[in-house]
Amino acid sequence: MTGYDAQTVHTPYDDVFRTLLNDCSKLMIPVLNETFGEHYTGDETILFHQNEHFLDRQDGNAEKRISDSSFTVIGEKRQQYLYECQSTADSSMLVRIFEYATQIAIEQGEILKHILCVKIPRCAVLFLRSTRNTPDQMKIHMETPGGAVGFDVPVTRVQKYSLEELFEKDLLFLIPFYIFKFEDRFWEYNTKEEKRKELEEEYTKIMNYLDERLIDGKINAYIRKTLIEMSVKVLDHIAKKYENIREGVRVIMGGRILEYEAKTILREGIMKQAKETALNLYEMGMKEDFIAKAVNVSVDVVKQWLDLAGI
Repeated sequence: MTGYDAQTVHTPYDDVFRTLLNDCSKLMIPVLNETFGEHYTGDETILFHQNEHFLDRQDGNAEKRISDSSFTVIGEKRQQYLYECQSTADSSMLVRIFEYATQIAIEQGEILKHILCVKIPRCAVLFLRSTRNTPDQMKIHMETPGGAVGFDVPVTRVQKYSLEELFEKDLLFLIPFYIFKFEDRFWEYNTKEEKRKELEEEYTKIMNYLDERLIDGKINAYIRKTLIEMSVKVLDHIAKKYENIREGVRVIMGGRILEYEAKTILREGIMKQAKETALNLYEMGMKEDFIAKAVNVSVDVVKQWLDLAGI
């Protein structure tokens, strides 16, 4: 096979993709609806699987490969997905998807009365960069002794969507990658202030949209903060040679981020809930050591909460 390099290079974009999947997994639901024509409501549960797979090679060695995402959505039905992210449109991605999909099928397959039963997950790819020749769908076709079989691999192209479409369709998962839409004009934005203001206005709109969603209760502070921080991470990498662009967008997106504040917000929310639960348990007559185990904190922390509450 030509045109395929088995060596996989992971970028900060892959890290952002996985961070969003793990920390804001619900944002993936509208993406599945858009990509596969699903009708998920958002109340479904997402169960993640291991992303490390060992692929057997002809020399007898097993090569460890890491897929971007393998997960199952559990709702009215149970459906497994493999969703890969790639910064540049490249048909060789199909080889990776085929390797991962078949390995997942084998790992989860079973043998029933001398029949190996495997199920290929629904597969898709997210291209951060694309051209007019990038298809909306690719396909894997296999000729077997029992006949020809195949399956479609839908393509999500970030550059296809306007900012308004991303919010209308709840595709907030793609917001951190929105900067790719402007990459071919970075030199102009970096050197011409009036042009750079056009880009900054786009990110002002993003912040306004996110604030509206927060006020309306459609997203929480944690998701908002994560989207902002992941947007800055992508920006820092893709525009590392364009200081004026980085600084201009950073000011709008909240300035320099010194720590992953979104996780701090989440921890604070968890501790607040734990404190409320602890006080309720104490009022119900539970002992301090039992309360500490129930909310996963030390007895000293429980005593401190009780003292602060004047109990």
